[in-house]
Parts: sequence; C-alpha cells; structure tokens
Amino acid sequence: MQELNTSEKSQIVEKGEHLLGEFIGNSNGKTLIIFGGVHGNEASGVLAIKRILPKLESLSTKIRGRVFLLAGNTRALANKVRFIDSDLNRHFTTRNVNQNLPNLQNEIIASEDIEQKELLTILLEVLRTARDEVFAIDLHSTSADGVPFGTVGDTLRNRHFAQKFPITFLLGIEEQLEGTILEYLNNRGTVTLGFEAGQHFAESTIANHEALIWLALVNAGILQKKDVPDFSKHYQTLEKATGGKRIVEIRYRHAITEKDEFEMKKGFGNFQPVEKGQTLANDKLGEVKAKETGMILMPLYQKLGEDGFFLGREISPFWLWLSEIVRKAKIPQLVGWLPGVRKHETEAEIYYINTKIARFFPLQIFHLLGFRKRRQAGNSLVVSRRLYDTKSPFVN
Repeated sequence: MQELNTSEKSQIVEKGEHLLGEFIGNSNGKTLIIFGGVHGNEASGVLAIKRILPKLESLSTKIRGRVFLLAGNTRALANKVRFIDSDLNRHFTTRNVNQNLPNLQNEIIASEDIEQKELLTILLEVLRTARDEVFAIDLHSTSADGVPFGTVGDTLRNRHFAQKFPITFLLGIEEQLEGTILEYLNNRGTVTLGFEAGQHFAESTIANHEALIWLALVNAGILQKKDVPDFSKHYQTLEKATGGKRIVEIRYRHAITEKDEFEMKKGFGNFQPVEKGQTLANDKLGEVKAKETGMILMPLYQKLGEDGFFLGREISPFWLWLSEIVRKAKIPQLVGWLPGVRKHETEAEIYYINTKIARFFPLQIFHLLGFRKRRQAGNSLVVSRRLYDTKSPFVN
C-alpha cells in the first residue's frame, strides 16, 4: 500500500484555518459543504481538498452554486492526533452547540469548544444565506484497511443523493451516535453524506476522496458532468474501490470507553462476515463476542475512539422502496394511534413505545417508517425520526 510522501504530510493546516476554499458562482444556487479532518488523524480529506483547489479555481466560471471546503479539527490536525480534549465528531450535541454559539462569550473548557465555535461561525452564515438545497459531505478514513463506504442518515432526501454515487453505503449509523457534525447539519435540514475512503494516509484513500468530491460537485448540481476533468475516471475509481452499489443497515454498535481496555482482535476488515458468538475483541471483562450474524464494520485498531466496531446486514432495495411509499403516503403520522405508542408532549417526531404492550411491533417496522434514533426510558423505547425527511427548509 503506497503512503503519502513526507513533505505532504508535514503541514496540513494551521490552527483555526478552517476555510480552505470558497467558490461562489450563483449565490442563489445550490450549496455544497465539504469537510476534511474532523478527526485530526484523518488528514486525507484535507489533502484531497488541497489537491483539487487549483483545478476547481480554473473551473470557477462554470460553478452554478456555492462551494465551501472546510478543515475540521485544525488543532488536532496540526498535532496529528484524533482530537485534543474530546472527539469533535461527538461534540455537536444541542448542549455544546448552544454553549459555543459565535455570539456568546462563554468559558472555554476544551480545545474542541474553540474548534466548534470557529466552525459554527462559518456554518451558521452559510445556512442563513442559503437560497436552494444544501449538501454536506464529511470525509473520513479508517485505522484498518478495507473497502471504502458511505454513511447516510435515514431521510429520503439523503438516500436519493447517496444513490447517485457508485458506492456501498451504511444506513442508520448516525442514529447510533450522538453529536456528529452531520447529524447536527441533518437536523438543520441539510442533505448529508459521510465517506470512509480507506486507511489513514494511503495514497488510494486520497484518490477516493478526490473522486468523491468531483462526483459530489456534479450530483449536487454545482458543476455539469462535461465540465469535470476525467469524470469517468473518478466514477470508475469509486466503483472499483467500493465494489459498486449496495445498502447495509447498521444493527449494532459496540460502544467503548478508555476504562474498558478494549482491544480488537487482529485481522478484521470492513464488511467481513462474522457469526453470532464469534470472538471479535477482548476487554477487561474478557471476550467480546458478536451479538448476531452479519458483517463487521469499522473495527477499531487505534488507541482513541468510542466505537469498538459495528455490525450490519445488507438490506433489499425492495425494503427501501416500500419505506419510501409509506413515508410519502404520510403513514408515519398515524403511528401514534398504534396500541402502546404515545406521542411526545412537545416534539412532533418523537414517540414513546411501551414495550410490554407494543411488543408485537418489531423495530424494523419503525425503521420502515423512518424512526431510527432510539433510547430506553424505563419500560418505554423512545424513537424519533428526522424533521426534513422529504422536504428541504431551504427551498421555497
């Protein structure tokens, strides 16, 4: 596996250097935001952005909307670590965002509070001035080598955008996590897509990120296909790297903390089949075994991180088609009439499910209706879905 040269890795960004590129063709057109380096040890996205900047500059007269190319955790990038005090990609909770709004003078607790305030200064202005659809892409890499893939929050708008790319994508991973930057933007109405392009600092990872950026510019309506240099080559790069289109549903996340002393067993790669009961890792309590049969995703082979691994299963396009039919028919609005299901007092898209009464309604039914975010509260399962499933708040 070819790695990047030392000179290119030596200096990624200076602290606070978030806006790497800005291109405004039509201020009333669609908007594309691309992040690299939200995790500081995953610099390939930033490097891919820097590589395409001269080419994008030469195409500036062809741009039909707005493009913002951003570096994420600049202080972590400068120090070549995942984060300084806390994971920036778990930092975008409602509480943290409200504390770190640009106009507030608050006590800074963590380095990532500064990063968040700096990013929000840019993002809130971009969203405020949007006059058409807004797309956001977050570029990542993994500690283990494996097949690249996309990640998609479960809205119909997200799905439609993701299906324009020749990649495998994971459905529902954002619903397993709290405080990701894409979840924050998705909840604001942005169409989002994450992309794990390969192993850190592999040359192929940069190529995959570059290819995805070019396709995103076309798929978001910013550039026409004929204006993108080597569009077919970029399409083929992604198609070859990812093995083509398929849909995998995330079914389990193994959350960890530093105190767990988690250590992944060697040899696992993305999409590798595993059997229920198979030993996947060890921690201070002993063996960590697969909860069900499926495929393993993002096995952790680095010291920092809150996700040991994920388990998923491939799902049929028919199931996605059916869910689109029932959502467009507004059937999810009727879920509150089901026995054992109660609507939240103030939040329209949150429901409480009494698992003793509604035990005959499998979770897959709620997935079908778009309810993926879930947590346990006593005898109730709390489920919610995103506000902007079918309609954008940026389009009149």
